[in-house]
Amino acid sequence: MTVFLRTFSRVRRACAVGLLCLPLVWALPCQALAGEVMVAVAANFTAPMMRIAEAFERATGHRVVAAYASTGKLHAQIAQGAPFEVLLSADASTPVRLEAEGRAVAGTRFTYATGRLALWSREAGVVDVDGQVLRRALVTRLAVADPKVAPYGAAAMQVLRRLGLDDRLAPRLVTGQSIAQTWQFVATGNATMGFVSLSQVMQDGRLTRGSAWVVPSELHDPILQDAVLLRPGQGRDAALALMRFLRSEEARRIIRDFGYEP
Repeated sequence: MTVFLRTFSRVRRACAVGLLCLPLVWALPCQALAGEVMVAVAANFTAPMMRIAEAFERATGHRVVAAYASTGKLHAQIAQGAPFEVLLSADASTPVRLEAEGRAVAGTRFTYATGRLALWSREAGVVDVDGQVLRRALVTRLAVADPKVAPYGAAAMQVLRRLGLDDRLAPRLVTGQSIAQTWQFVATGNATMGFVSLSQVMQDGRLTRGSAWVVPSELHDPILQDAVLLRPGQGRDAALALMRFLRSEEARRIIRDFGYEP
Protein backbone atom coordinates (compact mmCIF):
# COMPACT_ATOMS: atom_id res chain seq x y z
CA MET A 1 0.00 0.00 0.00
CA THR A 2 2.83 2.34 0.89
CA VAL A 3 4.53 1.59 -2.44
CA PHE A 4 1.28 2.26 -4.29
CA LEU A 5 0.83 5.63 -2.57
CA ARG A 6 4.39 6.69 -3.36
CA THR A 7 3.95 5.66 -7.02
CA PHE A 8 0.61 7.50 -7.25
CA SER A 9 2.20 10.61 -5.74
CA ARG A 10 5.00 10.56 -8.29
CA VAL A 11 2.54 10.10 -11.15
CA ARG A 12 0.40 12.98 -9.85
CA ARG A 13 3.42 15.28 -9.63
CA ALA A 14 4.49 14.27 -13.15
CA CYS A 15 1.01 15.00 -14.49
CA ALA A 16 1.00 18.39 -12.76
CA VAL A 17 4.34 19.29 -14.31
CA GLY A 18 3.10 18.08 -17.67
CA LEU A 19 0.00 20.27 -17.46
CA LEU A 20 2.09 23.28 -16.54
CA CYS A 21 4.29 22.65 -19.56
CA LEU A 22 1.39 22.35 -22.00
CA PRO A 23 1.19 26.11 -22.76
CA LEU A 24 4.91 26.08 -23.57
CA VAL A 25 4.57 23.03 -25.80
CA TRP A 26 1.66 24.58 -27.67
CA ALA A 27 3.59 27.86 -28.04
CA LEU A 28 6.63 26.23 -29.64
CA PRO A 29 5.04 25.57 -33.05
CA CYS A 30 3.84 29.19 -33.22
CA GLN A 31 7.36 30.45 -32.58
CA ALA A 32 8.78 27.99 -35.06
CA LEU A 33 6.35 29.11 -37.76
CA ALA A 34 7.15 32.81 -37.29
CA GLY A 35 9.71 33.97 -39.82
CA GLU A 36 11.09 36.93 -41.72
CA VAL A 37 10.52 37.97 -45.30
CA MET A 38 12.74 40.38 -47.23
CA VAL A 39 10.69 42.46 -49.65
CA ALA A 40 11.77 44.78 -52.45
CA VAL A 41 9.09 47.47 -52.76
CA ALA A 42 8.59 50.10 -55.46
CA ALA A 43 9.03 53.57 -53.97
CA ASN A 44 5.46 54.68 -54.77
CA PHE A 45 4.12 51.93 -52.51
CA THR A 46 6.12 52.94 -49.41
CA ALA A 47 3.30 54.30 -47.24
CA PRO A 48 0.73 51.55 -47.93
CA MET A 49 3.38 48.85 -47.54
CA MET A 50 4.30 50.13 -44.10
CA ARG A 51 0.68 49.82 -43.03
CA ILE A 52 0.27 46.43 -44.72
CA ALA A 53 3.42 45.17 -42.99
CA GLU A 54 2.01 46.10 -39.59
CA ALA A 55 -1.26 44.30 -40.33
CA PHE A 56 0.57 41.28 -41.73
CA GLU A 57 2.82 41.00 -38.68
CA ARG A 58 -0.19 41.19 -36.35
CA ALA A 59 -2.05 38.54 -38.30
CA THR A 60 0.78 36.05 -38.85
CA GLY A 61 3.65 36.76 -36.47
CA HIS A 62 6.00 36.96 -39.46
CA ARG A 63 8.28 40.00 -39.73
CA VAL A 64 8.67 42.15 -42.85
CA VAL A 65 12.05 43.64 -43.79
CA ALA A 66 11.43 46.03 -46.70
CA ALA A 67 13.68 48.03 -49.01
CA TYR A 68 12.20 50.87 -51.08
CA ALA A 69 13.55 52.17 -54.40
CA SER A 70 12.65 52.66 -58.04
CA THR A 71 11.67 49.47 -59.82
CA GLY A 72 14.67 49.75 -62.12
CA LYS A 73 17.07 49.94 -59.19
CA LEU A 74 15.38 47.04 -57.43
CA HIS A 75 15.72 44.91 -60.55
CA ALA A 76 19.42 45.74 -60.72
CA GLN A 77 19.89 44.77 -57.07
CA ILE A 78 18.04 41.48 -57.58
CA ALA A 79 20.16 40.73 -60.64
CA GLN A 80 23.28 41.35 -58.53
CA GLY A 81 22.15 38.80 -55.97
CA ALA A 82 20.31 40.86 -53.34
CA PRO A 83 18.52 38.33 -51.07
CA PHE A 84 14.98 39.61 -51.61
CA GLU A 85 12.21 37.02 -51.46
CA VAL A 86 9.29 39.07 -52.81
CA LEU A 87 9.17 41.96 -55.29
CA LEU A 88 6.34 44.49 -55.30
CA SER A 89 7.01 46.18 -58.62
CA ALA A 90 5.61 49.45 -59.95
CA ASP A 91 4.98 47.78 -63.30
CA ALA A 92 4.02 44.46 -64.83
CA SER A 93 7.02 44.07 -67.14
CA THR A 94 9.77 43.77 -64.53
CA PRO A 95 8.31 40.64 -62.87
CA VAL A 96 7.90 39.08 -66.34
CA ARG A 97 11.52 39.90 -67.07
CA LEU A 98 12.65 38.34 -63.79
CA GLU A 99 10.75 35.17 -64.65
CA ALA A 100 12.49 35.02 -68.03
CA GLU A 101 15.84 35.48 -66.29
CA GLY A 102 15.07 32.61 -63.92
CA ARG A 103 15.09 34.93 -60.89
CA ALA A 104 11.35 34.68 -60.11
CA VAL A 105 9.03 31.74 -59.58
CA ALA A 106 6.75 31.20 -62.57
CA GLY A 107 3.05 31.19 -61.76
CA THR A 108 3.29 33.40 -58.67
CA ARG A 109 2.90 36.77 -60.38
CA PHE A 110 -0.29 38.82 -59.88
CA THR A 111 -1.41 42.47 -59.96
CA TYR A 112 -1.66 43.75 -56.40
CA ALA A 113 -2.55 47.36 -57.29
CA THR A 114 -3.25 49.67 -60.21
CA GLY A 115 -1.51 52.98 -59.66
CA ARG A 116 -2.88 56.47 -60.20
CA LEU A 117 -0.78 59.44 -61.25
CA ALA A 118 -1.28 62.92 -59.80
CA LEU A 119 0.08 66.38 -60.56
CA TRP A 120 0.75 67.83 -57.12
CA SER A 121 1.84 71.07 -55.46
CA ARG A 122 2.52 71.46 -51.76
CA GLU A 123 0.57 74.73 -51.87
CA ALA A 124 -3.22 74.87 -51.83
CA GLY A 125 -4.88 76.42 -54.87
CA VAL A 126 -1.92 76.06 -57.22
CA VAL A 127 -2.96 72.95 -59.16
CA ASP A 128 -6.49 73.04 -60.55
CA VAL A 129 -8.66 69.94 -60.76
CA ASP A 130 -8.32 69.80 -64.59
CA GLY A 131 -4.54 70.25 -64.78
CA GLN A 132 -4.78 73.42 -66.87
CA VAL A 133 -1.97 74.88 -64.75
CA LEU A 134 0.48 73.00 -66.98
CA ARG A 135 -0.33 75.40 -69.81
CA ARG A 136 0.47 78.48 -67.75
CA ALA A 137 3.76 80.29 -67.12
CA LEU A 138 3.33 79.50 -63.43
CA VAL A 139 5.19 76.21 -63.98
CA THR A 140 8.86 77.07 -63.52
CA ARG A 141 10.15 73.67 -62.39
CA LEU A 142 8.19 70.48 -62.97
CA ALA A 143 9.37 67.33 -61.20
CA VAL A 144 9.11 63.90 -62.83
CA ALA A 145 10.66 60.56 -61.96
CA ASP A 146 13.28 59.17 -64.32
CA PRO A 147 11.19 57.44 -67.02
CA LYS A 148 14.02 54.96 -67.67
CA VAL A 149 13.73 53.34 -64.23
CA ALA A 150 10.42 54.56 -62.75
CA PRO A 151 7.10 53.53 -64.31
CA TYR A 152 5.40 56.62 -62.88
CA GLY A 153 7.97 58.77 -64.64
CA ALA A 154 7.24 56.98 -67.91
CA ALA A 155 3.52 57.59 -67.36
CA ALA A 156 4.16 61.29 -66.66
CA MET A 157 6.03 61.69 -69.95
CA GLN A 158 3.16 59.98 -71.78
CA VAL A 159 0.77 62.53 -70.28
CA LEU A 160 2.90 65.46 -71.43
CA ARG A 161 3.15 64.02 -74.95
CA ARG A 162 -0.59 63.39 -75.21
CA LEU A 163 -1.27 66.94 -74.03
CA GLY A 164 1.22 68.28 -76.58
CA LEU A 165 3.32 69.86 -73.82
CA ASP A 166 6.45 67.68 -73.81
CA ASP A 167 8.61 70.01 -75.93
CA ARG A 168 7.35 73.16 -74.26
CA LEU A 169 7.97 71.91 -70.73
CA ALA A 170 11.17 69.95 -71.41
CA PRO A 171 13.48 72.82 -70.25
CA ARG A 172 11.58 73.04 -66.95
CA LEU A 173 11.76 69.36 -66.00
CA VAL A 174 13.53 68.28 -62.82
CA THR A 175 14.19 64.54 -62.83
CA GLY A 176 14.14 62.44 -59.67
CA GLN A 177 15.86 59.08 -59.41
CA SER A 178 12.61 57.61 -58.09
CA ILE A 179 9.06 58.72 -57.43
CA ALA A 180 10.07 59.20 -53.78
CA GLN A 181 12.73 61.74 -54.73
CA THR A 182 10.30 63.43 -57.11
CA TRP A 183 7.87 63.90 -54.22
CA GLN A 184 10.71 65.34 -52.13
CA PHE A 185 11.52 67.92 -54.83
CA VAL A 186 7.96 69.23 -54.61
CA ALA A 187 7.58 68.88 -50.83
CA THR A 188 10.75 70.90 -50.21
CA GLY A 189 9.89 73.61 -52.74
CA ASN A 190 12.68 72.69 -55.16
CA ALA A 191 10.01 72.21 -57.81
CA THR A 192 6.81 74.19 -58.30
CA MET A 193 4.84 70.99 -58.80
CA GLY A 194 5.42 67.46 -59.95
CA PHE A 195 3.93 64.22 -61.17
CA VAL A 196 3.78 61.83 -58.22
CA SER A 197 1.92 58.72 -57.22
CA LEU A 198 -1.51 59.56 -55.83
CA SER A 199 -0.66 57.31 -52.88
CA GLN A 200 2.06 59.75 -51.81
CA VAL A 201 -0.40 62.60 -51.31
CA MET A 202 -3.55 60.71 -50.36
CA GLN A 203 -4.38 58.87 -47.16
CA ASP A 204 -7.70 57.42 -46.06
CA GLY A 205 -9.25 58.72 -49.27
CA ARG A 206 -8.28 62.38 -48.71
CA LEU A 207 -5.56 64.68 -50.02
CA THR A 208 -3.10 65.16 -47.17
CA ARG A 209 -1.69 68.53 -48.24
CA GLY A 210 -1.63 71.12 -51.01
CA SER A 211 -3.49 70.81 -54.30
CA ALA A 212 -3.60 68.09 -56.94
CA TRP A 213 -4.96 66.98 -60.28
CA VAL A 214 -5.69 63.26 -60.42
CA VAL A 215 -4.59 62.46 -63.95
CA PRO A 216 -7.26 60.67 -66.01
CA SER A 217 -6.13 57.12 -66.64
CA GLU A 218 -6.77 57.43 -70.39
CA LEU A 219 -3.84 59.86 -70.70
CA HIS A 220 -1.28 57.13 -70.02
CA ASP A 221 -0.89 53.38 -70.15
CA PRO A 222 -2.32 51.53 -67.12
CA ILE A 223 0.13 51.42 -64.22
CA LEU A 224 -0.31 47.76 -63.34
CA GLN A 225 1.81 46.93 -60.30
CA ASP A 226 2.67 43.24 -60.05
CA ALA A 227 4.01 41.17 -57.18
CA VAL A 228 6.15 38.08 -57.72
CA LEU A 229 7.88 35.50 -55.55
CA LEU A 230 11.63 35.53 -56.11
CA ARG A 231 13.78 32.43 -56.27
CA PRO A 232 15.38 32.78 -52.80
CA GLY A 233 11.88 32.81 -51.29
CA GLN A 234 10.57 29.66 -52.96
CA GLY A 235 8.87 27.49 -50.37
CA ARG A 236 9.49 29.84 -47.45
CA ASP A 237 6.50 30.25 -45.19
CA ALA A 238 6.83 33.98 -44.50
CA ALA A 239 7.20 34.91 -48.18
CA LEU A 240 4.27 32.74 -49.23
CA ALA A 241 2.16 34.10 -46.37
CA LEU A 242 2.84 37.69 -47.50
CA MET A 243 1.84 36.86 -51.06
CA ARG A 244 -1.46 35.48 -49.74
CA PHE A 245 -1.99 38.43 -47.41
CA LEU A 246 -1.65 40.93 -50.26
CA ARG A 247 -4.80 39.40 -51.74
CA SER A 248 -6.75 39.64 -48.47
CA GLU A 249 -9.59 42.10 -47.96
CA GLU A 250 -7.63 43.85 -45.21
CA ALA A 251 -4.72 44.53 -47.57
CA ARG A 252 -7.05 45.57 -50.39
CA ARG A 253 -8.77 48.06 -48.08
CA ILE A 254 -5.42 49.64 -47.21
CA ILE A 255 -4.50 49.79 -50.88
CA ARG A 256 -7.79 51.57 -51.72
CA ASP A 257 -7.27 54.05 -48.88
CA PHE A 258 -4.09 55.26 -50.57
CA GLY A 259 -5.75 55.90 -53.91
CA TYR A 260 -4.90 52.71 -55.75
CA GLU A 261 -7.31 50.44 -57.52
CA PRO A 262 -6.72 46.98 -55.96
